[in-house]
Amino acid sequence: MTEMTYRDALKQALRDSMTEDDSVVVIGEEVGRYGGAYGVTKGLYEEFGAERMIDTPISEPAIVGAAVGAAMSGLRPVAELMYVDFIGMTMDQLGNQAAKIRYMFGGQIGVPMILRTQGGTGRSAGAQHSQSLEAYVMHTPGLRLVMPATVSDAYHLLRQSLKQPDPVVFIEHKSLYTMKEDVDLSAPAPEWGKAAVRRTGDDLVIVTYSRQVHNALAAAEEMSKAGIEATVIDLRSLNPLDFDTVREHVERVGRVMVVSEGVMTAGVGAELSARIHEECFDFLQEPVIRVCGEDIPISVSVELEKNSVPTTPFIRDVAERLARLGSAA
Repeated sequence: MTEMTYRDALKQALRDSMTEDDSVVVIGEEVGRYGGAYGVTKGLYEEFGAERMIDTPISEPAIVGAAVGAAMSGLRPVAELMYVDFIGMTMDQLGNQAAKIRYMFGGQIGVPMILRTQGGTGRSAGAQHSQSLEAYVMHTPGLRLVMPATVSDAYHLLRQSLKQPDPVVFIEHKSLYTMKEDVDLSAPAPEWGKAAVRRTGDDLVIVTYSRQVHNALAAAEEMSKAGIEATVIDLRSLNPLDFDTVREHVERVGRVMVVSEGVMTAGVGAELSARIHEECFDFLQEPVIRVCGEDIPISVSVELEKNSVPTTPFIRDVAERLARLGSAA
């Protein structure tokens, strides 16, 4: 076991993959000599050189377009976007090309690339640098979407993503980079696309991912003191989506809430809620509750930013109300 930060786990995953596979290259602004905006690639330039740690102009469409072409030509590029907020600028390259090449060419060629980026709130970076846009990606067929919540998953899921034959969008939450955990780098990787049940309880199920896993777990621990026990499911990836695990626990418990940092309207929470209602309706004792971000641009104000997305106290409050509906029946 090795103690490391989320940031260092990502770096180690890149280092190990680049050592094993000469076709892996990293492309993005400041990923080389500077070491990346969040320090993830710091030191890799000295190890692998400028031909594999490729600094680019500040042009998100150019970064992703170059990665798509490189992947089609036999490389396995890892393109880095400093903020997920600018993924919209790349949606022709990412959504029209990378996601569809395998289908347009009858399976003769694929685009084995990763788009690494970060999202979410927590640094008072304002409305243009604090969004959770995973629904953009989840909405696009052909793109895989991974959002690790733990240090161990940051390492193992990035390693797994680098073995996939199709494009993977790998979104890291900006508030997780300094989180520390003990990681077993030699442990078997989790099954690709398999959710993790982080906690088990019989009163309600909380389905979530990324940073909100930690808020949900903290809320569950506080509720436990009041005699309310929650199951917390960390989806890990949104495509592939492990709905079998969600179904198993929803059918067992009958009460479920979905927690997402993305906005409420037409977001990931809406998709998950719809599927649970459609596929688990006969087992639901109450309607699914969504706890999501507000439908507003994120404020630069610390307090307004913090309270525009789900927090531990808010998750606990909603979960306790949902659980008590059953005890009052």
